[in-house]
Amino acid sequence: MHTVSGPVPWPAGPPTEHVVELVRALELTINRRLDGALHGNHQGLTPGHGSEPGEARLYQPGDDVRRIDWNVTARTQETHVREQIADRDLEAWLVVDTSAAMRFGTARAEKAQIALAAAACVGFLTVRNRNRIGAVLIAGPRLKVMPPRTGRDQVRAIVAAAADPPTSEGLGPADLAGAVDRVARLSTRRGFVALISDFAVAPDLAAPWADALTRLGVRHDLLAIPVHDRRERDVPPIGLVALVDPATGRRREVRVTANVQRRFAAASAAVVAERSRLLQRAGADVIELDTESDWLGAIIQHVRRRRVQAMPSQTGPRR
Repeated sequence: MHTVSGPVPWPAGPPTEHVVELVRALELTINRRLDGALHGNHQGLTPGHGSEPGEARLYQPGDDVRRIDWNVTARTQETHVREQIADRDLEAWLVVDTSAAMRFGTARAEKAQIALAAAACVGFLTVRNRNRIGAVLIAGPRLKVMPPRTGRDQVRAIVAAAADPPTSEGLGPADLAGAVDRVARLSTRRGFVALISDFAVAPDLAAPWADALTRLGVRHDLLAIPVHDRRERDVPPIGLVALVDPATGRRREVRVTANVQRRFAAASAAVVAERSRLLQRAGADVIELDTESDWLGAIIQHVRRRRVQAMPSQTGPRR
């Protein structure tokens, strides 16, 4: 695997005309559909203001048992309760994978395009509740940190930076674990973190990001948005093909037969199941997107589910 000898900045200066137009079109599309589908002062993707649960801590004698955090308790095997925070703005973070492996798609779009659109949607939904939002962008081993700020201009800046990342072909896999750890160090109190990536899991079912994400889930509300393309799960028996790993530059020729197709599908299913298990272990809500999906419709449906779930009493187990 290649290494980066020194810090390589994201492209400097104002965004190009193409990027500006892309951000403007995304904002217009997202806000028009959100206004038509969601009415009133809804909770959106982030927890609301007021007496929201804060950071988790170990249970102490005398604590109100109604504040037990059942998700954290199950993951740590120790009883935790949630502190209450005052009425103030929430700190939200976007973690967006813009690495070379995301520049793949065989349907209507590349994974990177779906990830960018999802990031814009999450961002504009978040600032509707007057929350501060920051970002950690990933381009292979390179990370770009954008400190939390309020307002639509902050979302536009995040989306513009994610739309124009530095090249990462051949530099190695996305440092999702590093990005998660960076958010954990920078966030000073409980918040909301949305992560958009393909959440790569190796064929041996190793996922370097898994432990970091589980640690982050102890303190924060997590939303994971995995993005995939159908050809990552099923390759038709088309004979000899040349395959390239964009993260490492490794090339290999494979003769795809019906037998290879079956083995590939079985291996892919195992990877998907392991990824789902790890995201569930971290306590993350999940919105699954693909390069053929109605990405905006899927996010709106998630918002509606959250609004319904928020209506009953929160004295029982969360989620």
